[in-house]
Amino acid sequence: MNLTDIRDIKALLARHGFHFSKSMGQNFLIADWVPQNIADAAGLDEGCAVLEIGPGIGPLTVQLARRAGKVAAVELDRSLLPILAETLADCPNAEVIPGDVMKLDLPALAAEKFGSLPVKACANLPYNITTPVITKLLEAGCFQSVTVMIQREVAKRICAAPGDSDCGAFSLFCQYHASCELLFEVPPDCFLPAPKVTSAVVRLTPHDAPPVAGDKDAIFAVVRAAFAQRRKTLLNGLSAAYGSRFSKDQLRQIILDCGLPEAVRGERLGLEEFAALAHALK
Repeated sequence: MNLTDIRDIKALLARHGFHFSKSMGQNFLIADWVPQNIADAAGLDEGCAVLEIGPGIGPLTVQLARRAGKVAAVELDRSLLPILAETLADCPNAEVIPGDVMKLDLPALAAEKFGSLPVKACANLPYNITTPVITKLLEAGCFQSVTVMIQREVAKRICAAPGDSDCGAFSLFCQYHASCELLFEVPPDCFLPAPKVTSAVVRLTPHDAPPVAGDKDAIFAVVRAAFAQRRKTLLNGLSAAYGSRFSKDQLRQIILDCGLPEAVRGERLGLEEFAALAHALK
């Protein structure tokens, strides 16, 4: 069975009485090069393990199982479980875990399923859960890399540099935790049903240590203040968030003391500037 051949897929789904769920954002791959390239990009070998999220009918799972020592795939849709039992029958190193990834303790799960093996995360993520899942994966602190296919606009945002119009709070969050690379794009006609937007694959490689010094919570409190209303200047954003502690003149002086123009906007700043502001405000 070819898990990316539209005829085989339709026959498989019909045999199991499966119907697509819009609420779960299900789009199955119908281009064989996509799961192969994603699995290659994850940099796997028999000495590592993979946590996959949302295997669908299993085309990426099969490719991961061919490369890694062990694969655990978390699937929320229980109607896919009998399908996966069929499609992964020839992958003894792949296990399907029914459940919601957002409710799982990922470090504990990785330790239980993989022991001392180094673990990587890989997924074709539904668009509607992209941000919370990537946040959870990065904060778990147990993955050597996170390779995911997501909406192209979000991928560009994750990788955006300071000064880029795509740069925002989530960009800085991802870049605080990891080195972020946009690897390749995937057009809509590679999916069934076809989405209305282009997808892209990104690889996030966690840093060994934070790229800037300072209290993480304090830094991202300043980041959130700066991006709460993108059209506002940094000064106005800080005034809205810190106005009970500092006068506007004091905040203006803090910005100037950090070597920034008074009228600068948050999107122009990188992690170093935000860390300096957080230190000054603290």
